[in-house]
Amino acid sequence: MMTQTTAMKQKLFMCAMTNNLESIPADWLAPPGVHACCTTRMGGVSAAPFDHLNLATHVGDEAQAIAENRQRLRAAFSLPAEPFWLNQVHGVTVAEAGTSPLPDADAAYTDQPHTVLAILTADCLSVVFASDDGLEIAAAHAGWRGLAAGVLEATVARFTALPARIHVWMGPAIGPTTFEVGEEVRAAFVDAHADEAQGFNPTSVPGKYCADLFILARLRLHRAGVCYINGGGLCTFSDAQRFYSYRRDHGRTGRMATLVWRSA
Repeated sequence: MMTQTTAMKQKLFMCAMTNNLESIPADWLAPPGVHACCTTRMGGVSAAPFDHLNLATHVGDEAQAIAENRQRLRAAFSLPAEPFWLNQVHGVTVAEAGTSPLPDADAAYTDQPHTVLAILTADCLSVVFASDDGLEIAAAHAGWRGLAAGVLEATVARFTALPARIHVWMGPAIGPTTFEVGEEVRAAFVDAHADEAQGFNPTSVPGKYCADLFILARLRLHRAGVCYINGGGLCTFSDAQRFYSYRRDHGRTGRMATLVWRSA
């Protein structure tokens, strides 16, 4: 008989096709009415090197292609509104949806229905949140700088729900065997929290480590009081067919979108 753990792992690696747009459905214990997913690069109209479903306006892609891709995104998931896009700056600011267009922030929060939160990534970790009653949702962009600075903790603190009542799902990110970093990155975590050394494995090159964003995020979320954490494990760098990767493609690439919204 298939165990629950095995079933959840298999579900994690499944993709959903909606009107030829491919996405990774969130595998988490979200309350009814809360929806979340991460797009892949499949299903859009952008030309190389942004092929195909680039959703970012700041990477050099054609404006007309981006507009078409965003229209396809909204139609594919029957989104109740245009996503609340952020100008992501690798910080810890949590913007409330609807307060201003394109704010400088790396997380978004809402307690309003029919509001779609969006995070753009191409190696950085995306994280979505929902209170167990479904009344509050959030999404965060957690590259190593924002992660070390506390963007996940700041997002948890924005909720009125207690941390133990918040469910979390982690989207794809550059994986623990491909994200090579220097001593300064390790120090940014370990100097503050010694237990985060487990998120770094030394390579054969002195002073270089492979960093595990998924472990680091879990440690920080647990420290903030979050108990229900799912997702992680999908490597953007290693899967060029499905995912954009800033590092693999030397900075010239598109962006996926991780979305969370509630319908009621």
